[in-house]
Amino acid sequence: MRLRTPRNKHVARVVLNGNLKQLSGGRSEFELDVKDVRQLFAQLGERYPEMAPHLEEGIAVAIDGEIFQDALFATIGPDSEVHVIPKIAGG
Repeated sequence: MRLRTPRNKHVARVVLNGNLKQLSGGRSEFELDVKDVRQLFAQLGERYPEMAPHLEEGIAVAIDGEIFQDALFATIGPDSEVHVIPKIAGG
């Protein structure tokens, strides 16, 4: 099930990867009206408060195929595809 927003909005397709899907009740795809990653994280944190701390700790974001590590102010264009990728623990 995808959340639809009105056509006159700045809509991006957002895909949650890894364990972030568990924090959204199993939903992995959204259509959100956001213009940058900061707005994206704020909306996700509002909808899913248990996800908010994870968004602050080393999340990578891929916007239209380009990966950003420190992306808070990275621009999200209309019709962009955004993947939110959790930090991978390693040893």
